[in-house]
Amino acid sequence: MINLANRAGVLTLILLFVFQSCSSNNDTTDTPVVVAPDKISVQVDVVGKTAEMPNGDGSGKINLKIEAPNAKSYKVVVNNETKEFTTSSFTYEFTQPGTKTYTIDVTAFNGIKYTNTSATVNIFVARKLIWSDEFNTDGAPDSSKWGYDLGTGNGWGNNELEYYTNRSENVKIEGGLLKITAIKENYQGSQYTSTRMLTKGKFSFKYGRAEIRAKLPAGGGTWPAFWLLGDNIDTAGWPLCGEIDILESVGNNPNVIHSSLHSPGRSGNTPDTKTTTAPNSTTEFHIYAAEWSAENINFYVDDNLFYSYKNSSTTPFNDKFFVIINFAMGGNFGGAVDPNFQRATYEIDYVRVYN
Repeated sequence: MINLANRAGVLTLILLFVFQSCSSNNDTTDTPVVVAPDKISVQVDVVGKTAEMPNGDGSGKINLKIEAPNAKSYKVVVNNETKEFTTSSFTYEFTQPGTKTYTIDVTAFNGIKYTNTSATVNIFVARKLIWSDEFNTDGAPDSSKWGYDLGTGNGWGNNELEYYTNRSENVKIEGGLLKITAIKENYQGSQYTSTRMLTKGKFSFKYGRAEIRAKLPAGGGTWPAFWLLGDNIDTAGWPLCGEIDILESVGNNPNVIHSSLHSPGRSGNTPDTKTTTAPNSTTEFHIYAAEWSAENINFYVDDNLFYSYKNSSTTPFNDKFFVIINFAMGGNFGGAVDPNFQRATYEIDYVRVYN
């Protein structure tokens, strides 16, 4: 006969074995295996690429295709931008003009595991005109593009002598040219009148090329300028907002062109400045330009580079700026006005801003 106590012990052992086996099977089922994406590859197609245009058609566009089995999501880091998405196709447009080489870092994810790779691409980006005024319609400047600073502005911080107006006597478009005329006259307590016009609240931009084609006024004490000012001036104040002077010239030192930058600790008599010459600047038109990026701000006269400023993340030159054209008289920089001065005109053929 089988002892009942022994039978009970055997039954207990069997039940314990079955329970442990079931528990072990359930643990295996409840803990899925996460497999990292493997065999990742990236295909970069440059839009418009041909044998004649190996770096693309100038649009700056690329199409990216990622191959990574088991991947559920992707991260792409390109041109200091991070993009995250769940599809394996991606389109990107570069905007900085010129031909450059970029690295594209790609990461494929599956749950908590990932794999990554990188690729490089050479891309050509053509310049695109994003704003301009060609001054082809006679009369007052286009009010959708330009506003005015009016009055004396307490010398505009420079002890200037003029009173700025928007009168046709001081500013008008005639024969395809914008003409800003400084006049010796008693007006609202000032000895001279002129104009200061700006795109504040109407147009501003970050990075690109700004240029003016102009013929400068003549006469001791004249001070024409073409410059950019930080869009945040009303909240940040000057010089924290930053200032980029593309063109300044004074009649007391004719044909000398100044380009300067003003920023905190480097304002007023700034050390960030250089000069060049533009022969016959009061009788001939020249092109004055600045090309501005996160890395550099380069200044040109007739496309001849004469000053390169190294930009960085610590300067104020990484936000939007608006455009100013003005014609001052006298002041700290303009100097003494010729006693025989009666009037002079600053003539502008166009103002253009490119990406």
